Amino acid sequence: MRLSSLMIPGLTFAAAAGLSLVAAGFAVTAVERSTETGLRAALDRAGFTWAEVTADGLQVVMQGTAPDEAARFSAISAAGSVIDAARLIDGMDVRPSKGLAPPRFSAEILRNDSGISIIGLIPAGFERQGLVERLDALAGAGEVADFLETARYSTPEGWEAALEFAMEALELLPRSKISVSAGAVTITAISDSAAAKQRLEEQLGRMAPPEITLSMDIAAPRPVITPFTLRFLLGEDGAEFDACSAESEQSRERILEAARAAGLEGEADCVIAMGVPSPNWARAAELSIASLAEIGGGSVTMANADITLVAAEGTESGVFDRAVGELESALPRVFALHAVLPEPETAAAAGPPEFTATLSPEGQVQLRGRLPDAAMRTVAGSYAKARFGSGNVHTAARIAEGLPADWPVRVLAGLEALSYLQRGAVTVTPGNLALTGMSYRKDAPAEIARLLSAKLGEAEQYELDVSFEAPPEPKDKPIPPELCEAELAGAQAAGKITFEPGSATIAAESRGTMDRIAEILGRCGPVRLEIQGHTDSQGREEMNQNLSQARAQSVLNELRARRLVTSSFTARGYGETTPVADNGTEEGREANRRIEFRLIRPEAAEDAEGATDTEGEAGADNSTETGAGQESTGQ
Repeated sequence: MRLSSLMIPGLTFAAAAGLSLVAAGFAVTAVERSTETGLRAALDRAGFTWAEVTADGLQVVMQGTAPDEAARFSAISAAGSVIDAARLIDGMDVRPSKGLAPPRFSAEILRNDSGISIIGLIPAGFERQGLVERLDALAGAGEVADFLETARYSTPEGWEAALEFAMEALELLPRSKISVSAGAVTITAISDSAAAKQRLEEQLGRMAPPEITLSMDIAAPRPVITPFTLRFLLGEDGAEFDACSAESEQSRERILEAARAAGLEGEADCVIAMGVPSPNWARAAELSIASLAEIGGGSVTMANADITLVAAEGTESGVFDRAVGELESALPRVFALHAVLPEPETAAAAGPPEFTATLSPEGQVQLRGRLPDAAMRTVAGSYAKARFGSGNVHTAARIAEGLPADWPVRVLAGLEALSYLQRGAVTVTPGNLALTGMSYRKDAPAEIARLLSAKLGEAEQYELDVSFEAPPEPKDKPIPPELCEAELAGAQAAGKITFEPGSATIAAESRGTMDRIAEILGRCGPVRLEIQGHTDSQGREEMNQNLSQARAQSVLNELRARRLVTSSFTARGYGETTPVADNGTEEGREANRRIEFRLIRPEAAEDAEGATDTEGEAGADNSTETGAGQESTGQ
């Protein structure tokens, strides 16, 4: 039977359609297999072996359990570098986070004549009741104060052995404090004698288990000395102690070190005893011995809080005045000094009385010479501290008799005149007041002359030698905003700000860059700065926006952590809206992942007040770019 002429073309088209469907099926299968193979290889190379890939036509489903959220995000980014991100379907899970770390268990046990107290944190599974019962048996008629807290965690290794040893040690130590932690015990106690101290240390050392770290501080009673005495002599034959007392080993070492610096040779020792009149005994001894060494010879005797310094015959009065004045000013308040300078053969050898005050360029003031009494020395020191700052005044003036009646007025007038200068000196003598130095004020000589005429009287004599110099630029003057902008750009050109993959945590290798940026901003003074975060176009737009905001905020937090004033800084994320390169290439995407610092100018702030557009192009119009740092992996 012959086929109709119309059926032949129909059958031909039907056969062609069938062959096309078969070919399309094979093509789709080949594309799916190729996509799965290539994507699995890329994920394996990146270390994401836990991720599974299933291709369903043009869509690719990613499955598996990520160790954390950052790893999941990084796997998506790695897959997006192989295929179009729009084809990806995220079906991955994240492994639940681990529980909280256990706390540090410790206990403090205090035992004295009043009883025993224990405080600390112990595991809930430990036998607390048995511990308290053992303490009750030790306390006897005393009471046991139980301030223990418990936590439901497993007992750490070494805890039970440490606590058991602590209880055994507590039986031997009626006056002690024992600190217990896992694998460690610290004992602080008082023994009855030096021999008892040695026995206890040996016994506890043998008792301690080898796995326990033991530290001990057992004190023995010391003899009581009254009066607490020290006598140090310095002469042509050398230096020596007639007596030396100290309240502790540290005090003894300080006193002996001061004596060696003054010329002591050979072996020497100080008796460690009780009865010290002040905790500053060692400091007073150091100062007294050093002053004797400065004078050059003599003796210093300390009996409780009384100090007697006797200079060697022939000591110059100027050296004696300076050393005694400095010692009187430096001694702790409880100590009283009596200084003796042997009388010279003639009264002329002592020289005319004089008071000097010097002002250094750094603002330090030294007061030297003679004042009539202790009250005047206090007044002069307080007046100088009020004028020059309490931490800048050093008083080394000594008390002397026979000074003129107007001596206090001349001294205070000289100090006030000195305050007009940046550096200089004033010298007061019975017949004159001389001021020399430099001032930043051209009218300083005229003002000083008016001051001295009013304070001393127009008929009194004084000498002025005051020069003028232009004040220097302040060292901490803020750099201009334009220079600040240039230096910020230079810092980021030398090193980029990078982040941990898929997170807002600044990478460790970028800490140096953050330090340089913080140092520059610290010299810039108050500037209005916008810290901008940017990403590439991979991933969801909302996710990129959130990530860029978090990274910009992280940079701002780092600057705050460096103690910068950031009240005029803002952090803002722009996501993928403001690319600076082509997102179609890896180099372009890397350039688009960046942090930018933009100095906001006044005209930009005015535009921003009325603007409602938050697009990145508007931000670029309203600010000036100072530079950018970028991350090399991930968004």
